[in-house]
Amino acid sequence: QVQLVESGGGLVQAGGSLRLSCAASGSIFSINAMGWYRQAPGKQRELVAVIASGGSTNYADSVKGRFTISRDNAKNTVYLQMNSLKAEDTAVYYCNARVAPRLGSFYTYWGQGTQVTVSS
Repeated sequence: QVQLVESGGGLVQAGGSLRLSCAASGSIFSINAMGWYRQAPGKQRELVAVIASGGSTNYADSVKGRFTISRDNAKNTVYLQMNSLKAEDTAVYYCNARVAPRLGSFYTYWGQGTQVTVSS
């Protein structure tokens, strides 16, 4: 079994910063892409940022230039540095990872979510 545990959410004023972390643990042979998604009330879950095992990244247009995704492969951990936060960034943020528990197929796992609230 694989678990993803997020931390770092909270309440921040507009213009402030937060750093989210997500650590994968359990039966892990290999991790491919890791990423962050978010879901605001009444809206669908959307991709925020993703990082491949080799380090290439992709961002939603709404966060480009403000958010930075990174990973520490030795720690099986992905980070999301969020700067210049806006009220519209308020959402539950979910960690996502493509993990191979053993040599063979990859499966998608999700964290439990962490609330980010930006006050205007």
